[in-house]
Amino acid sequence: MAGSQDMFDAIVMADERFHGEGYQEGYEEGSTLGIIEGRQHGTLHGAKIGSEIGCYQGFAFAWRCLLHTCAAEKDREAAIAAPMNRFALGRLPRVTEGSRDWQGLRSKKMKVLESLIGLIEKFPYDDPTYDKLHEDLDRIRGKFKQLCSLLNVQPDFKISVEGSGLSF
Repeated sequence: MAGSQDMFDAIVMADERFHGEGYQEGYEEGSTLGIIEGRQHGTLHGAKIGSEIGCYQGFAFAWRCLLHTCAAEKDREAAIAAPMNRFALGRLPRVTEGSRDWQGLRSKKMKVLESLIGLIEKFPYDDPTYDKLHEDLDRIRGKFKQLCSLLNVQPDFKISVEGSGLSF
């Protein structure tokens, strides 16, 4: 009778056993697929963030070069024009684009520009577990918008299948 009891137990418990085995197989397969899908998702979003920050960095470096070049030209023009205005007109030179107003605006632009570059340089590119990743990214975006406002440019950052970039 004990042998027949074990047969009935095996039949009755088969449902539970198959359920447990199926759960374990499904869990293992789901974990594997979840890791693969998570890696693909992370790679895609990491590439988008990297591309966005790269565009901001290129934009900032280009404008830093332009503002330094422009400032040098304005300073040269002001240095040349100042003595000519004093002697020709018999008075001090006017406040022109190359003088105090330009210097104040340029210094504000440069301050914001250097601040943006500093934020970009401090951004944790290689630490995806960084707690304040999105906060820092929002700060960079805000500083970029502030700089665009000061420079009077209206960029349109786009991420697409063909690539990303800024257009004006």
